[in-house]
Amino acid sequence: MKNQKKKGLLELNRKHRKKATSSGFSSWKSSLGAALKQAFEVKKTPFPWTKAVSAGICTGLPAMIGLMLGNLHFGLIAGIGSFTYLYMFNEPYATRAKKLGSVMIGMSLSVGIGSLLAPSPIASAIMVGIIGFIATFVFGALKIPGPAAIFFVLGFTMTTAMPLDPTQAPLRAALVLSGGAIAWIIGMLPRILHPHGPETTAVIKVYHELANFIDAVGTDSYDVARHKIVLALKTAEDTLAEGYISWKVSNQYKRLILLNDHANNIFLSILEHTDENSTRLPKELSDSVRLLTAYMEQKNTKTISQIQLPDYIDETTMFLFSKVYDADAILNEPVTKINHEVKRTTLTLQTLLGGAFDKNSMVFHSSLRYGIVLVVAALIAYYAPFNRSYWIPLSCAAVMSGSTIISTFHRAIQRSFGTIIGILIASFVLSTHPQGIVIVFLSMILTFLTELFIVRNYAIAAFFITPNALLMAESSTSLHNVSYFATVRVIDIIIGCMIGLLGAIIIGRRRASMLLPHIMAKTIRSQEQFFMILFSEWRSSAKHLIVHAQNKMHTNLTNLKVVYTTALGELPNNKTTLEYQWPSIFSIEQLGYLLDACFKLEKRPILDDKVLSQYLLVFEMMAKSTELSRPLPKKDVPDIPGLAKVPKEIRDLQNALQINEKASTS
Repeated sequence: MKNQKKKGLLELNRKHRKKATSSGFSSWKSSLGAALKQAFEVKKTPFPWTKAVSAGICTGLPAMIGLMLGNLHFGLIAGIGSFTYLYMFNEPYATRAKKLGSVMIGMSLSVGIGSLLAPSPIASAIMVGIIGFIATFVFGALKIPGPAAIFFVLGFTMTTAMPLDPTQAPLRAALVLSGGAIAWIIGMLPRILHPHGPETTAVIKVYHELANFIDAVGTDSYDVARHKIVLALKTAEDTLAEGYISWKVSNQYKRLILLNDHANNIFLSILEHTDENSTRLPKELSDSVRLLTAYMEQKNTKTISQIQLPDYIDETTMFLFSKVYDADAILNEPVTKINHEVKRTTLTLQTLLGGAFDKNSMVFHSSLRYGIVLVVAALIAYYAPFNRSYWIPLSCAAVMSGSTIISTFHRAIQRSFGTIIGILIASFVLSTHPQGIVIVFLSMILTFLTELFIVRNYAIAAFFITPNALLMAESSTSLHNVSYFATVRVIDIIIGCMIGLLGAIIIGRRRASMLLPHIMAKTIRSQEQFFMILFSEWRSSAKHLIVHAQNKMHTNLTNLKVVYTTALGELPNNKTTLEYQWPSIFSIEQLGYLLDACFKLEKRPILDDKVLSQYLLVFEMMAKSTELSRPLPKKDVPDIPGLAKVPKEIRDLQNALQINEKASTS
């Protein structure tokens, strides 16, 4: 059983490490070869056709309107605001509306402030760093996927290529805002046909992973599948919370809430009755769950009742089948009969930003590094003898967007290679002196190709990002010497990439590894606080304390994952030590999920003072052992009536920390 569990956790860590580092580094020489190979790897991700076409339309519409009104230049400036659409992902529309609205305002302010400060190199350099810091921090703290600071920096720096006229700042800001408004409208259009599309997709993902987890019971892939279903449940919970509108709760939304809660109950029931050493569950059970998934995807041609039960079925399996049938009933219940009160609580903006604004937060550290290096890049660009040098801080910003040193190295390689090809394309295009409608269609096509290929490889996307940005900035400039233009741009980009890479290497390159023990201990202590309130006598009169403790635990869990992933991407890193720490982090994450699940239970057992004191000792010993790197004496973990999985996970965490400590001292 232990060997099977260890094998499963090692496989899970291998996938996690590959995602963070993209290769296994044993030396600097092998690191370079592996990084070069990985940088040019073309992923097999499906092409996002819809998003690519929509992005092209977003870029083309402002330019087309400007052309029709007799001022293409204004249309191209408004096109900067169209980059707002590139921040659209599969989030609920309530969140999407706020996010895209905030982005278009931020883009407008960046261009407006850039126009005001463009005559002053020092002020521009400092402000581009501030913009980079704020955007990186907000996107990191709020866990918003997307290009983060890059397009805010692009809008700000492109103003230095425009005529230096601070009086044009309000007009340019208004044009960018109008282009952003077009992107906002196009981004919100799918809501008309599928008002809860993102939430439905998240719940479908939960049932898909639940079926895989049922198949994994009793196999080596148990822990991998368990980790995936926990992530899917957490993602769906967050997605549904983001889609909650207190004054408008639809019946479809209520059904999705019920389905997700029921999937959570099924998963907990399986956890309580099985583990990695259990006998395998019947295939008919996972087939039934997959039929539910197909029904939600509107691809189902048969019902659960047509699934024939196994010839022999024990009490536990029959109980699990009944749970699945209950989910089928929820799915097929007429919408008008759903009468379920929905109350969803989310972390406040102040809590999220405040949790990340901490000296031990990797989000804060990464944002600060991003801002400082951008200022340095801008000062070098503005005071060294470079022609229209905004490409230096822009390239630096693109490279620094990598979350780790290794990913930053990948970005530097991809950006350099892709942009050189892009400049050659731009040089050819601009040498033909395109005019009017040709510029509009070129901009649309280049944006379309960028979005189409960026999911496959950033270097390929850079083939089209570069000529598109140059087309917007340089189309009104007469290009007489193509070779000089291309050479200058290539030099700018290589310098910017080198500054970004050096900044990532020099500033805090080993910080994550040093922070990891402290963050692990801090997370364990926050789980201790949440646990103590959950199972104490005075929990009913201290709901605000429970919510506060839960929020604190979530903040620490998020920071822990960021720190661990960043440590994996450091160069060099202690791969062996990090591998041994993974089972501990895995157990901490699983324990966090189980405590969240206990919070939802209406009837939780109240533990007496003796049992609570023992748990307090266990948690504190684990935290101290992690923090001080001291041997962990094994302590007794009492049982909790009706919740066998919680003490079992704490025992697993205690065992994992003991193994980790032995490995680090050997």
